[in-house]
Amino acid sequence: MEEFKFLDTPLIDVPNMSLMIFRFVLNSFFVFILIQFFYYRKSRRLDYYFTFILISISIFFLIFLLGSVKIKVGMALGLFAIFGIIRYRTETVPVREMTYLFVIISLSVINAIAINLSYAEILATNLIYVVSVWVVESFRGMRHVSSKLILYDRVDNIHPHQRQELIEDLRKRTGLKIINVEVGAINFLQDTVMLKIYYESDFNNMSSVDHLLKIPKGDK
Repeated sequence: MEEFKFLDTPLIDVPNMSLMIFRFVLNSFFVFILIQFFYYRKSRRLDYYFTFILISISIFFLIFLLGSVKIKVGMALGLFAIFGIIRYRTETVPVREMTYLFVIISLSVINAIAINLSYAEILATNLIYVVSVWVVESFRGMRHVSSKLILYDRVDNIHPHQRQELIEDLRKRTGLKIINVEVGAINFLQDTVMLKIYYESDFNNMSSVDHLLKIPKGDK
């Protein structure tokens, strides 16, 4: 039976410790830039701020420390995929938050497992991520269309020949630049109709409830 070799393990592995600390600081620096100056500046969501920071730390140390036992690339990708499809049971995570989560996991995995890359390559990779997020977040060249469900109280306006009157009334009452309306369920007893409106919105000021078509189960 093979004996444990606990005493053969050095108390402090200075080179490995230095490498871990340097990569952790580098990873934390770029993750902080992405979260603080790009994500939080628009969303003001402290709950996701907290989640992103801790997930980044967890992924980094998980990958870095497992790398010390020569983890195979397939297993690393498997871990990456598991964390990449996270979905919370109490709340459907919006696409923007899931995208940032994916980016943060990607950076943490790269900074932890890319042992054979030079510091210049790792630094360039992190900078490319930050610049890419900055370009996408700052881009204003395309029109963004959002949608919402509205319970409308004027059934008489849903007739096809009164479509323009319906749109104008919705624009006046909501203040939104509505470009299209779809008519859903009609309740003649209560004189209400369910409408799905499409409107132009500023991509940089998107709401977390854009495209929300029903109340999440956790909010009922």
